[in-house]
Amino acid sequence: MYSLAELADQFGLEFTGEAATELTGIATLAEAGPGDLAFLANSKYLPQLASTRAGAVILHPDLVARSPVACLVAESPYVAFARVSRLFDRSPPATTGVHPSAVVSAEADIHPDACVGPHAVVEAGASLAAGVVLGAGVYIGHDSHLGAGTRVLPHAVIYHDVWVGEQCVIHAQAVLGADGFGFAPGPDGWEKVCQLGGVRLGNRVEIGACTTVDRGTLGHTVIGDGVIIDNLVQVGHNCRIGKNTAIAGCTGLAGSTIIGAECTLAGGVGIVGHVEICDNVHVTGMTMVTKSITRPGSYSSGTPMTCTRDWKRNAVRFSQLDSMHQRLAAMEGRAKQSDKG
Repeated sequence: MYSLAELADQFGLEFTGEAATELTGIATLAEAGPGDLAFLANSKYLPQLASTRAGAVILHPDLVARSPVACLVAESPYVAFARVSRLFDRSPPATTGVHPSAVVSAEADIHPDACVGPHAVVEAGASLAAGVVLGAGVYIGHDSHLGAGTRVLPHAVIYHDVWVGEQCVIHAQAVLGADGFGFAPGPDGWEKVCQLGGVRLGNRVEIGACTTVDRGTLGHTVIGDGVIIDNLVQVGHNCRIGKNTAIAGCTGLAGSTIIGAECTLAGGVGIVGHVEICDNVHVTGMTMVTKSITRPGSYSSGTPMTCTRDWKRNAVRFSQLDSMHQRLAAMEGRAKQSDKG
């Protein structure tokens, strides 16, 4: 439980309303009750502000006059909400030490303040820094390193020679360091190319559930500080992702893709291999990136949804575009000849 004044003081915010207002949780504008703190960060939900029953709302200074309840005033309400949310996090705390069912090599280096959960496996040469938490069934391969404060959730797999920075979060069933998809066609079928590199993650990186980051073929796959990657993302071998880039679910990066800093890739984006994307690029959902992007900005591809009848009609027209272009070019050519005559 926190009072309105306590929250304002702790996060450096102004407030309106009764300083002693008690808040015990966070909820949406529509569902909040008198003991809840709500937030308004998207104008789409502005109509819900007038009828909210929240004890207080985090919102922009321009909207204070429209709020029927107490306010925490923030220039960036969503950032303020993110920070306040940590106070109400109910994730169970980890306990230090190694669970009796865990299998830890005598040649592993485990800090006394680390936590190794039930049935986890830590191989020889691996090291866990202070405050590292391994959930149940986690596997840490040979010569891998986890930096201070990093958490690995249940059944995630970290192969050999993977270095994870400090304060990272690796969610359940994520896989770091699996072989890249490297095969050479030979007379008797596919010849596997040994993947000799590793994976290197910076600090404060978050990897979503069931996401895979492949190891490098030669050299490392590198993910910079502050990168956040959603669930079910494929990062191919030798990709490099710049700091503070965000990648949403079901996106696929083919091998040797280079993405700059402060980029955002929306859900379902596909990127072919060996292309580069500069800093400060936003790629909208379901876009297929087939060539390098050298200028900051927003990029899109594909066609928007329409009713099936119209889609079928337009699909036929797509197949006719080349012949239409050739006819138009011929007409333009004849027109130019006529003008000269």
